[in-house]
Amino acid sequence: MVVVSEYSLNPPEDGQGRVKIANGPLYALKRVQTLACEENQLFTWTEKCRKDVRKWFDDDLERVGNLILSLRLEDYIDSEWCENGKGAWAACDAYSVSVGETAPATGRPVRMEYFVKFAVSKTGALVLIVSCHA
Repeated sequence: MVVVSEYSLNPPEDGQGRVKIANGPLYALKRVQTLACEENQLFTWTEKCRKDVRKWFDDDLERVGNLILSLRLEDYIDSEWCENGKGAWAACDAYSVSVGETAPATGRPVRMEYFVKFAVSKTGALVLIVSCHA
């Protein structure tokens, strides 16, 4: 097992799958938001995340960064260990946020509920986006 996140205490045993982590959030939200503003600091870490970012954000990581900037501590859901499908694990914080947008088809305002899950890389220099969808 390889842990790629900065937080690395008590990773799950082989075969356990996702395991919740108590006493989160694991990462200071302001720090994650600062990283999200910097160029090339966001990385879609799973194939599903890459597909969702393509679908919901037109493959625009700057929009994902703006979503992270809109997060508040009250939006925090929980923390859990996530695997990327290639044997690497990251301890992640999950958030849910409601955002006002304009529907492309109608031009009308709509509220979108987005779910975003991320970790800070072991080096502390990248935000690993594990999940990002509506």
